[in-house]
Amino acid sequence: MELDPQMIERISRKVIEMGGVAEEAKIRSKLNLLINDLGINEVEAERMVIEKYSSDLAANKPSGNQNAELGKISDANPGDWVNIVGKVVSLSAPVSPAMSQTGIIADDSGAIRFVVWAKANAPTLELGSWYRLESATVDEYRGSPSMKIHSGTKIREVDEVCTLIPQPVPIAEIKPGIATVRVKVVQNWEPRHERMMQTGMVGDETGTVKFVTWKDESNTAVEEGKIYTVYYAGVDEYQGRLSLNFTGATILEDEGADLDVADGSTTVFGAFLNMGPGSGVIKRCPVEGCTRVLNRQNYCPDHEVQTDFRYDLRVTGVLDDGVCARNILMQREVVEAVTGITLEKAVEMVQSPLGLDDVVDKLKEVMMGRYFRCRGSNLDGTILVSSCEFVDYDSANHAALINRASESVEVLQSGAQGGND
Repeated sequence: MELDPQMIERISRKVIEMGGVAEEAKIRSKLNLLINDLGINEVEAERMVIEKYSSDLAANKPSGNQNAELGKISDANPGDWVNIVGKVVSLSAPVSPAMSQTGIIADDSGAIRFVVWAKANAPTLELGSWYRLESATVDEYRGSPSMKIHSGTKIREVDEVCTLIPQPVPIAEIKPGIATVRVKVVQNWEPRHERMMQTGMVGDETGTVKFVTWKDESNTAVEEGKIYTVYYAGVDEYQGRLSLNFTGATILEDEGADLDVADGSTTVFGAFLNMGPGSGVIKRCPVEGCTRVLNRQNYCPDHEVQTDFRYDLRVTGVLDDGVCARNILMQREVVEAVTGITLEKAVEMVQSPLGLDDVVDKLKEVMMGRYFRCRGSNLDGTILVSSCEFVDYDSANHAALINRASESVEVLQSGAQGGND
């Protein structure tokens, strides 16, 4: 019998609220034994698993006392019960009603995210204050340790222990958790989620990485081309890729500074076979720090209707070499160099009867079916093109590309016929 994912999620949430570490594989194994092997109904099996976790946690829970041995944050690992003294260096808005507070706490060894559960009835932690926490638990969130403060956690405010001066970590050396970095904003991208305030790419002398900032009144926007020291940024891991989370971080601009960002580029070749949505002339929000694209009614999801918008030019599409298809994104400078169509000329076309569609048609006329060699950074499967040139096609590659397209058509036709049988 297939296990109900919602049941597993309920048990996981309950275990975390009790101060435990919820491992889906273990929960699934316990349920499978009770339901599929022993024939116990789902409701009773769910209750039994929760009770088992509750009794195990009670048996293993250390007795909190003022003389409990203190540990360092850098030594905290998922599955640990910890006693630490740290300073609250960041607070952010909780994403669930089950949480009363979320943020980052640090000592002289490092920093860790923390969550205070609403059911813990814990005192409110103040930004900038030091606390002694006893019997907190550590689990894993987005690949990095996260500390949970529950009803059994003892909290006591203490005097300042030391002055925290975190040193920036090179991009090439960051790992899941919390890090301070000194970076240059290479590109700002259009946010693809309504809760996202800003996203893009930053880098230093050792490499580049994607960043994201979620909407929160206390967050600071960063500008393309400027250099910042970002204190206590989150480092998340997803499908083997790292990204920086600037939500709640302290961000200070290094005015007048310069930073050489590592190239880290890759070269791709192929025929331009598809021009994606969002290509051509676009309108961007003029509010400082905002790079969102406005819709046809000049509406910004963050700042509403903008009459003093600024125009921009870009191309999204696919390069296919007959073996592999790659998504590419060209910003204004590259589009102008490749197509000869400047932003000023494109804006003039916008005034024509066909408007925005006329620009897209002109870009397609120049690019569709042509072969290009593009160089840029590969981020999450999209090549952010920094330079691009037309190239003559190789007949063998061209034949392979045609054969690949023909095979795709045959597969589609076969599927359609099978559906009609």
